Amino acid sequence: MKKLMVLLCIMCFFSSYAQSNDEADIKAINKVLKKQRIAWSNNNLEEFMEGYWKNDSLKFYGSNGVTYGWENTLERYQKAYPTKEHTGKLNFRINAITKISEGAYYVLGEYHLKRDVGNADGIFMIILKQINGEWKIIADTSS
Repeated sequence: MKKLMVLLCIMCFFSSYAQSNDEADIKAINKVLKKQRIAWSNNNLEEFMEGYWKNDSLKFYGSNGVTYGWENTLERYQKAYPTKEHTGKLNFRINAITKISEGAYYVLGEYHLKRDVGNADGIFMIILKQINGEWKIIADTSS
């Protein structure tokens, strides 16, 4: 009976520890998304892109197909959103942040752009990975 109690205590401890780590990860991911929202709303696409993995393996899936790499993704955003009137004010609705594996999550959500050239709404799924202690988007699909 004592062994069973000890085993239950150990399982509870590790379960609480894992849950605590997941909560910290989700909080850190939300912080990245908040920084992106603010940067976008300030028409600062370079700062917005700091949430992305600065690597040629970054993938962005949009209505025009796949864009590979950080630089190409930044150029895509700059062409599609050339002025503050085009970037407007960004808001997210996060529907789910789900752990894929240790150090990796996917986020499902909706974006809402309020802007002078016409509002825009859509959905997205991003995959974030912890790289060198920072959460970075490694893949993004938006429509």
